[in-house]
Parts: sequence; structure tokens; C-alpha cells
Amino acid sequence: MPLGRLESILQDARRERRKALLEPEAKEICRAYNMPIEDFYVAHSADEAAKFAEKVRFPVVLKVVSPDILHKTEVGGVLVDVKSKSDVRKGYSSINEKVKAHSANARIIGILVQHMAPEGIEVIVGGLRDAQFGPTILFGLGGIFVEILKDVTFRVAPLDELDSQQMVRGIRAYSILKGARGHAPADEKAIMDTIRRASQMMVEQPAIEQLDLNPVMVYEKGASIVDARIILNS
Repeated sequence: MPLGRLESILQDARRERRKALLEPEAKEICRAYNMPIEDFYVAHSADEAAKFAEKVRFPVVLKVVSPDILHKTEVGGVLVDVKSKSDVRKGYSSINEKVKAHSANARIIGILVQHMAPEGIEVIVGGLRDAQFGPTILFGLGGIFVEILKDVTFRVAPLDELDSQQMVRGIRAYSILKGARGHAPADEKAIMDTIRRASQMMVEQPAIEQLDLNPVMVYEKGASIVDARIILNS
């Protein structure tokens, strides 16, 4: 992504008095930092959604894009594992209807259409701007595990390869990443690369207060960021 486009995203959010970037905006910035993001588009009609679904490859996930909806799943704003153009069209209409029924005044920018990442080991990579230490990076198991186990490591950015390796190997559940109970080991290099790129983003973009990549699906080879959230400072 050209620096002008990145700055345009941040300026749009400031002008609209938004602290939270829209999901496609957050994913564009992640992609600019060479993080693993599946192809996606934002559709503004059911037919456009069906066309985009073919481009990104089935199965796809559909998500409402709205500055007024923070928790998409709770309002029926997410559909996963959609496998045909006709189901995409139905899903597009269904999401719009459910979101409007739940939040009549919600502004709907469009519907994000993205290739659905295969199942993998879920991890979280996060960033926050600590008042004392500055940009700080978090790593742990993702999904519900980060809340239940609270098994995470922290480092102050910027990070080098050794820092990122220590973060990955420092969680108590590292044996899961190594391939416990006959499962294939996770791609540690892909995790470490994502951690270092998150570190770079937090250092280079002082407007970003918080970064939340959760879950990141990690495979025997490679990784894929499923959800990305970026919060700007005031």
C-alpha cells in the first residue's frame, strides 16, 4: 500500500471521528506491512458480492462493514463457510436485514467478502501503546483461549528475531505449537514474522493505539489473519 493510501485511511477515520478503523481498513494496513491476509473485497450489492466471492475463491465469509457495529456476530452480521454464488446473494440480503432489525440506525458501508481461511492453530498477536513503555507487543494462543488461559507474553517494540522467538516459545502452551498429540507443528517462522511486522507497525504508526489480530490461523506452513482490529488514539 502506498504511504498516501495509509495516511488517507487514518485521515478518513479522524474526519469521521472514528477511533476504530473499519475491518477492511485495518486489513489494508496489515497487508501494507506484509502480514498474511486472505484476499477480500467490500460489496455494495448482492450481485457484486457473488462476483467477488468467485474472485477470492469459495468457501467465503461475509461480514457487515459498519462504523456503528462493534460486535458483528451478535447482530447477525457474519456468515461463514458460504459455498455458492446463490448462497452469497442470500447471505448478503440476510445480513443487511438482520443488522437493520437489530440496529435500525446503523450505517452499513457494505459487506466484506473474503476467502474463508482453513482451520488451524489459533493464536493472537496484539499491540498497545503503554504510557510508560511505549509500543508493546503481545502474543499467545488465540480465540477463546486468550481470555480463559491468559497465557501470553509481552515485549516492548521494536523487536528482532530473537525477541519474537522468545515470545513464541515463552507461552506455557508452546507444546501445542510444537505439534502435541500427533498434530503437525505450527509454522513458527510465520508467527515470528507476523509479530515483528506488528512491532514495526506500532513503531512507525504513532496514531495506532491498539492492534488486535485474533485469531491468526497458523498452519504447518504459513498463517492467515482472520480478524484484525485497529484502534486509534485520541
